[in-house]
Amino acid sequence: MPRSSSPGASPPKASSLNAARRSAELARTAEGTVDVLVVGLGATGAGAALDAASRGLSVAAIDAHDLAFGTSRWSSKMIHGGLRYLAKAQLGVAYESAVERGILLNRTAPHLVRAHPYLLPLTPDVSRGQESLVMTGYRLGDGLRAAARTPRRLLPGPSRLTAVRAREAAPVLSGYGLRGALLSWDGRLEDDARLVVAIARTAAAYGARVLTRCRALELTPTGARARDELTGEEFTIRARAVINAAGVWAGQLNPEVTLRPSRGTHLVLRGETLPGLRAGLHVPIPGESNRFALVLPQHDGRVYVGLTDEPVDGPVPDVPEAPEDDIRALLEVLNGILEVPVTREAVAGAYAGLRPLLAPRGDGAGRTADLSRRHAVLDAGGFVTVVGGKLTTYRRMAEDAVDRAVRLAKLPAGPCVTTEVVLAGRAVRAYAEAEPEPAGAGVTKGELRFAVEHEGALDEDDLLDRRTRVGLIPEDRAAALPIARDVLKG
Repeated sequence: MPRSSSPGASPPKASSLNAARRSAELARTAEGTVDVLVVGLGATGAGAALDAASRGLSVAAIDAHDLAFGTSRWSSKMIHGGLRYLAKAQLGVAYESAVERGILLNRTAPHLVRAHPYLLPLTPDVSRGQESLVMTGYRLGDGLRAAARTPRRLLPGPSRLTAVRAREAAPVLSGYGLRGALLSWDGRLEDDARLVVAIARTAAAYGARVLTRCRALELTPTGARARDELTGEEFTIRARAVINAAGVWAGQLNPEVTLRPSRGTHLVLRGETLPGLRAGLHVPIPGESNRFALVLPQHDGRVYVGLTDEPVDGPVPDVPEAPEDDIRALLEVLNGILEVPVTREAVAGAYAGLRPLLAPRGDGAGRTADLSRRHAVLDAGGFVTVVGGKLTTYRRMAEDAVDRAVRLAKLPAGPCVTTEVVLAGRAVRAYAEAEPEPAGAGVTKGELRFAVEHEGALDEDDLLDRRTRVGLIPEDRAAALPIARDVLKG
């Protein structure tokens, strides 16, 4: 069978995803055989599609919903160096995170990932001993940066700020007993869903068939029984190797895999709720030695506050809800450091995502916060399943999954090249200038049109909840719906 490209070759310029391309490639996929079928188009699945296609393999990648529909759009938007894993002596996971952060910052996605400052306020609740311990951790994290060969110019080192300097960067901090702040730096995404879209478009440029609204009903070592969710038509996809990258739904496609999902909830605040905030905040969670709540100012003026880590039992929902208990708990931690408390009424929105953590052997007892974030690549059932991990390490997870698939199916693949593949950018200026009508959260009507013509958006949910983040605040979403529907009319 002819390959989509030679291993490591530069991709063609056309990386646009749209309804017309989807229709044509769906028809081709139903007729022939591909080298690799990837199920799931979150960061890991899209990454596996890119990895396989850039090795010269023919690839079909499908998702029952949309790009970044699951966990990959519900993160803290951080690309972090694994400091928390150092505290748990998980040195391998920490180093892997630092390496992958450096790859994104320095080579593959400098247009999407940048360094961002974070303050840990030294309030009366933070003892001198804890201050010393945290600063030691920050310095060890900086050592990981050096070991991963990430240049200092891209990621500055930690330092201590006076109380005056701390309140200049974060005027919302309470001055009572504040003796300063510890300053650290880590990676930040413009948007986690946008990262996935960029990966998928780059995979498409290498020839991968990226098919949303295409549900895998059953997986086998030689393909899948699938259904086009737009038409209801069922068909068979034939493949030499199969990768199950369905995240928290992976166990539904491979019953031999048992997951223990963990819920992470974030609050969404309007910028005026925490005025003048220029740095992110690390807020120690009372009673926890190495867990922090995060306060994360966004480019669109909003502020996210997270992150819970609660086990989730029962069926996995398509879109998790943020429980009131999580919202109250986050507000309690946040208000412990603020001059003026944030009320429940000031919370403009909230979202929750589920981490696809591999269940431990035995009875699975214990906190999900204590489960390892190391990813696992399994071949139970005759096909590859990749679970666990985190957004930062999606590329390494994809590489390991494709390596396993290549070995299982004895595919004639080239080596992995994704450490050097620059992800697709967004050339939207002409669109924004042509249709400057605001749609909310700093987004124009022209940007929505670009998402339809080049980023595979098929309906208003795709536009407002994933290609942009207008929908994180319900009233903003309602205001933008008429504009989105107008764009979809053509």
